[in-house]
Amino acid sequence: MVAQSSFFVGQILKGSFWRNILADSFTVFWGDWLDLRVRITQVIASGLVSPLIYIIAFGLGLGSALAAKPPVGENYLQFILPGMVALSSMTISFGGTTFSICGERLYSKTFEEILLLPVHPIALFLGKMMAGVVRGLMTSVSVILIAVLFTGNWHFLHPLFLLLLLLNCAVFAGLGVIVGLNVKSLEGVGLLNNFLIVPMSFLGATFFDPKTLPIVMKAIVYMLPLTYTSTGLRAAAYLPINEFPWYSIPVLLIIAIVLCGIGAYQFAHQQD
Repeated sequence: MVAQSSFFVGQILKGSFWRNILADSFTVFWGDWLDLRVRITQVIASGLVSPLIYIIAFGLGLGSALAAKPPVGENYLQFILPGMVALSSMTISFGGTTFSICGERLYSKTFEEILLLPVHPIALFLGKMMAGVVRGLMTSVSVILIAVLFTGNWHFLHPLFLLLLLLNCAVFAGLGVIVGLNVKSLEGVGLLNNFLIVPMSFLGATFFDPKTLPIVMKAIVYMLPLTYTSTGLRAAAYLPINEFPWYSIPVLLIIAIVLCGIGAYQFAHQQD
């Protein structure tokens, strides 16, 4: 037993363990990609509906009636565009991942085949999470292109902007994996969506600046991961680098790592 433990620790330290995890993760991801690639247009189009409605209703409609200049950006439309990128990445990364796993578990009954794969539970989680990240990025890139067309601001392609977007997709795809592994029906997914994702869509600093809130509300808003993404994306798009909220990156990274640990544990003990 001691010899086996020493060998396992040695493999991790040498890096071969993580190379195998990465390779196995891409193997799991590839299975989802084969299904996803034939529905790329559908995924992008469905993910664009809500952001476009918000942009038209709040940015062009309500925004044109607001006389006050927002704290960031030239007008309210510019202010909410980074939030729309954050919102679309959250919605598609979470929803697409959750429904994909639920479909495999509850309807097609093919999820047992994934559990039988001779790979580490972390690789199973990462593979499914990466599929969700790709879903979120495909829709988000479309919203970014709309934002660039509306504003002419190429900072929407800034490396910090793209890094935060990637981390946000990872956080909510990871959350989607965990939810997909635990819900018992599609009604359960809808319930969690109504009580988790929908409130976060409006409270995650997508439509307002959290600095203006009372201290109690500010504490609640900053408990939501989407808040760090929205404020970080807004700063990356419009503010100088010295005003960028650097704490957003480690906060999202830590949340993603914690979700990875929970997801790996869930896969290791999953029974379907």
